[in-house]
Amino acid sequence: MMVKLFKSRGARKFRRNKLAMVALGVIGLYFFVAVAVFFGVLDLRDCNQRVLPGRSYGFLQKPDQEKRFDELTWYVRQHLQPSLNAPGGLAQAPDASQRIEAVALAERTIVNASPADVDRLWQQLREHFDTLDDAWLEREDIRYEINDIEVVLDDELDPDERASLEAELADLQLENAEVYKIIAQAMPRVEAALLDLMPMPTGWGGLVYSFRTFLGSDESGRSVAVRSFYSIKIAFQVGLIASLMSVTIGTILGGLAGFYGRWVDHLVMWLVSTLSSVPYLVLLAVLIYIVRGNALFAELFDNPTERPGLALVPVYAAFGLTFWIGTCRVIRGEVMKIKQLEYVQAATAIGLGRFRILIKHVIPNTSHIMFINFSLIFIGAIKSEVILSFLGLGVKGQPSWGILISLGREDVQNFFFWTVLTATVLMFGLVLAFNIVSDALQDAFDPKHV
Repeated sequence: MMVKLFKSRGARKFRRNKLAMVALGVIGLYFFVAVAVFFGVLDLRDCNQRVLPGRSYGFLQKPDQEKRFDELTWYVRQHLQPSLNAPGGLAQAPDASQRIEAVALAERTIVNASPADVDRLWQQLREHFDTLDDAWLEREDIRYEINDIEVVLDDELDPDERASLEAELADLQLENAEVYKIIAQAMPRVEAALLDLMPMPTGWGGLVYSFRTFLGSDESGRSVAVRSFYSIKIAFQVGLIASLMSVTIGTILGGLAGFYGRWVDHLVMWLVSTLSSVPYLVLLAVLIYIVRGNALFAELFDNPTERPGLALVPVYAAFGLTFWIGTCRVIRGEVMKIKQLEYVQAATAIGLGRFRILIKHVIPNTSHIMFINFSLIFIGAIKSEVILSFLGLGVKGQPSWGILISLGREDVQNFFFWTVLTATVLMFGLVLAFNIVSDALQDAFDPKHV
């Protein structure tokens, strides 16, 4: 059946569609990433590992001075200080090696040196940071004073008082300019001291760390790139399983209804009409709630911490029991048309069983419809998973594009768009590629065009 399909006129027409071939190449790249993640190139530990300060920018966005100060403050005060501030110095600490290992950020670790040298570099970093911190606090005080004087000047009418305030304001502005110079000189020193203590990794480790950080980090300092690319595996899992289940169920029920007719057709079409009358997102949510709300299933399928893979089973079940409706309708119509053809009537005349005719001679000739519906359901499953995960009803315990968009929506208001943008662009690329392939399949295998 497959060989005949690939050698058909429709398949040749599909292969001549250059845009569809490019789209297939894009899908192939996504599939390669999904397979790599499936075999452990990226795992959940990588997704949850801190690699940067919270909400660090990606490669296209340069941090301003305040963002740089906030990140340096995080490195010194929150990340390094709790581990490297040992009583009597790091060199005297019995657990010096454990303290040094504790501050590693994935491949970026403390410089390979003795505890005494590490302690010296740490003290040097602290001295430079204290100078920067003092200047920063002084600048904040000056800014508050300048703001207070400007407010008073707006209401001050007495010429002598106004002249005095303007002179004081000019002095503060000069002082502020001097403090800015100190900050501009101190900040590069702190950054250089930090690089001396925690140099950027080189070689393969440097390449991996660059991949982790090139799209920035989320509010917890986790890699946006790792979490977004890991989500490709989730998208393919949901899309493939939902499509296979739906196409299989729809083909079987549609084939039975179209071929046997009578009460079988009435029963199947009643089921189709009933399920079609309920908005599919509502139906999906209800099915997921039924599975997760059942005490028997909750322990098994709603335990994302211990069994994140099984937490997807309710999503698979809901999609498989929902998306078969469209496939069932088109397969039923095609089977009703095929069973009137001469070769089917000839098979009936020579005494072949009806079920054998359906399986061996009718269903194989609907394979082009299966492929088209597979690609359409794949797209629908991915978009539905994103919506449900955004609402908290979909994937649990693992990153997905819907979860990333949900977690990053508040960051957009603060002009931090990396999490939402990355997830959206990756989802858009995959859905667009499948849309192009679906259109090309319909154009190639639609009998009106072949």
